[in-house]
Amino acid sequence: MPERRSAFILAGTGSGCGKTTVTLGLLAAFKHRGLRVQPCKVGPDYIDTAWHRAVSGVASRNLDSFMLPESTLNALFCHHLAACDVAVIEGVMGLYDGYGTNPDYCSSAALAKQLGVPVILLVDGKGVSTSIAATVLGFQHFDPHLNIAGVIINRVSRDSHFQLLKQAIERYCAIPVLGYVPLSADITLPERHLGLLTAQESDTDPRPWQAFAERLAQTVDIDQLLAISRISHLPPGHMPTMPQSEEGAGLTLALAYDEAFNFYYPDNLDLLERAGVRIVRFSPLRDAALPACQMLWLGGGYPELHARALSENSSMRQAIRAAHQRGVAIYAECGGLMYLGDTLRDAQDEVWPMVGVIPGDSRMGNKLTRFGYCEARARQPTLLAATGETLRGHEFHYSDFSPRTAALFDCHKTRDGEVLKRWQGGWQVGNTFASYLHLHFAQRPLMLTRWFAAARSTQ
Repeated sequence: MPERRSAFILAGTGSGCGKTTVTLGLLAAFKHRGLRVQPCKVGPDYIDTAWHRAVSGVASRNLDSFMLPESTLNALFCHHLAACDVAVIEGVMGLYDGYGTNPDYCSSAALAKQLGVPVILLVDGKGVSTSIAATVLGFQHFDPHLNIAGVIINRVSRDSHFQLLKQAIERYCAIPVLGYVPLSADITLPERHLGLLTAQESDTDPRPWQAFAERLAQTVDIDQLLAISRISHLPPGHMPTMPQSEEGAGLTLALAYDEAFNFYYPDNLDLLERAGVRIVRFSPLRDAALPACQMLWLGGGYPELHARALSENSSMRQAIRAAHQRGVAIYAECGGLMYLGDTLRDAQDEVWPMVGVIPGDSRMGNKLTRFGYCEARARQPTLLAATGETLRGHEFHYSDFSPRTAALFDCHKTRDGEVLKRWQGGWQVGNTFASYLHLHFAQRPLMLTRWFAAARSTQ
């Protein structure tokens, strides 16, 4: 491994502390230095990773400890680390926030220990002085085995204030303060009630981020950050059994990709291509025809915000219905499920005809219908799972789907060993399967073998 290779998790004291903005600024600063960057995100989030890619030009990778076995996650991390000079891993929520109350399960802290990378702790400097040291000290003492290697202070308006904060932290916590992030009115990530706007929906002008990176280079010691995050050992790991290359050879996958559908894990697309599948992107919003294909993937996104355009593109809806009728193996996640239903009722209470492959209707609500990790066990054979197989995934949706066909998965959510909820989901009609579950295929790559077989069954 090259001596200069670095990796760290940028973790925060909680959600909303500025992790994404600072991650983007650091990616831009490293890139400005000519370093090869690899952005990553702890957990299943699609939106932060899209912003990572928009600013860095490099596909960001999700490191998800719930969906991926430890050995698989480590192997993927090592694979992506090999092609970069510095890996910047944005944490999730607060440093010790994971799945339930166990800080060693699905948290940024747990992943840092698993991968053997240091943590850079981002703390808020607004409206505080010496008390900031108590915050840092608490995070240090909560898990003495965790390597919190440095601190960056966010929202600092002037250097004199920073010097006071720096002296307090270094005096009482014996940890280096690498610098501060100045208040920047020109750097904001657009939001809505569903969370951040996706990078695909926004005009990502690189100039403000370049200017922000230049300011960060003046207020954060980039050399020290790279030095304290150098990696000397790789975590042990190996990939599970993969589909044989001939299983996907000759198959074409049509991938829905536009403002309405853009939630895909890059590792999933890599696995498909490594299996020999050819991927062709198309837009359900604007294209009139579907690419010639044997497989079709309608990913997550925000179809409810584009319901009129999706509905009025009747030629595309008809093309997808025709593909379903001739046996194209269709897989849909969350937003894709909503699109494949009969109708979609949006937040303005307008009802729009959709594709009409999965019998049922979607309706938008004003609060989360379901959120978080869950497990889904197949009660009969489906496109991705055999009877009795369990898939691990993530749900996040404000809509609800009212089906007129039987669900095929028994789903449940647990926390700290207790089952919190049980429900049914996942619907299949012919060669078409749709559910609200977002999946990382690397948890069991051989699930793709079933998809390939379905795609070939009607050739």
